[in-house]
Amino acid sequence: MNRLEFPYRLYLVTNQEACLGRDLVKVTEEAVKGGVDLVQLREKNLDDKQFLVKALQLKEMLNQYNVPLIINDNLWVAQQCYAEGIHVGNNDMPPHQIRHRWNDVGILGYSIEYEKQLALPDAELSDYLALSPVFATPTKNDTVTEWKLEGVSHIRQLTTKPLVAIGAINLQNATSVIQAGANCLAVVSAICSASKPALAAEALRNQIEKALI
Repeated sequence: MNRLEFPYRLYLVTNQEACLGRDLVKVTEEAVKGGVDLVQLREKNLDDKQFLVKALQLKEMLNQYNVPLIINDNLWVAQQCYAEGIHVGNNDMPPHQIRHRWNDVGILGYSIEYEKQLALPDAELSDYLALSPVFATPTKNDTVTEWKLEGVSHIRQLTTKPLVAIGAINLQNATSVIQAGANCLAVVSAICSASKPALAAEALRNQIEKALI
């Protein structure tokens, strides 16, 4: 999958904690109404059965809007809920193992935390690469590189793979990150923790579309 084949622009990464006590499915639905077109469920503090329950609830809602569900780092949950895909990081099951164990995985994402990962077969086996984080963020404190705009531009020159930018993305920097070479912006708190998730998503989506003109 090359840059031109990646149709997604606004990617919501969500979990119960990020929704600040509100219903995760309702918050996500509002975000979808505002312009989110890809959703990842990332639940690091739930056991597999609890994770699956959340995933099934989310999948049922997202199916109504034809928005794909990506599961973070849990192959069993991803397969059990018939998710469209899975996203893995540097310390998770690698993409080559995902491909081996899930032949018909629809979307396989892989986090890039340092440049030399681009040379690994796992990067080539992935459908998109997530630059994590573009800007340092408290929602993810185990990262290696803060890419910043210069890093996004540099990686854009090195690969034709779709690039998803994540890490402290907001209205103030969204345009610059897209112009630096990202195909898609992934956000957590900028939407999940907003008082009006639909309006927050709409504002971000508008910035993305303007930057792509």
